[in-house]
Amino acid sequence: QVQLVESGGGLVQPGGSLRLSCAASGFSVDYWAIGWFRQAPGKEREAVSCITNSDVSTYYADSVKGRFFIVRDNAKNTVYLQMNSLKPEDTAVYYCARTYDRCSADVSNFGSWGQGTQVTVSS
Repeated sequence: QVQLVESGGGLVQPGGSLRLSCAASGFSVDYWAIGWFRQAPGKEREAVSCITNSDVSTYYADSVKGRFFIVRDNAKNTVYLQMNSLKPEDTAVYYCARTYDRCSADVSNFGSWGQGTQVTVSS
């Protein structure tokens, strides 16, 4: 059974860091592009970052470039999102999903969504 499970969210002060994990089961992450997305209350789900299969390329939304970094660990079948210099506007539920296509910001290209993990940036 294909499954993606996010973890690592929580409450953090502005300027702090968190590392989110997207643990996969039922398939190997090294053959798929894995994306991170987020959805804030009242807003549409948006792409945050993505890493292609074989780590050929990565994608970052302009709002997180230089602060967030996506890393794949094939041995653990997990993709991580390292989030630094967090801002209140980063507050959202973060999801991971997979696509057999190349990375893009198109949410509809992704499937097998996890249940999400809440990230709250507040003092």
